[in-house]
Amino acid sequence: MVKNPPEFTERRKKPLCSCVQTSLDNYFSDLNGSEPENLYGLVLGEIENPLFETVLRYTRGNQTKAAQVLGINRGTLRKKLEQYGIR
Repeated sequence: MVKNPPEFTERRKKPLCSCVQTSLDNYFSDLNGSEPENLYGLVLGEIENPLFETVLRYTRGNQTKAAQVLGINRGTLRKKLEQYGIR
């Protein structure tokens, strides 16, 4: 049995929401007083694209299984894949 290095185990314990919060804190810090616009769309775009790509790799391109893993309708998945230009 292969044992994961400690830094891998610790990284897996860090909740995704913590990573998102850190990224948003950095984003706001980098604004230097400018007002953000369409933050919701920006965050969704940053998260959805790699989410769909990763799940499709995991399911070896099987969109039906990917939709099940994501908990969304297959039609919704296909729409999102088209939106992000993912094949």
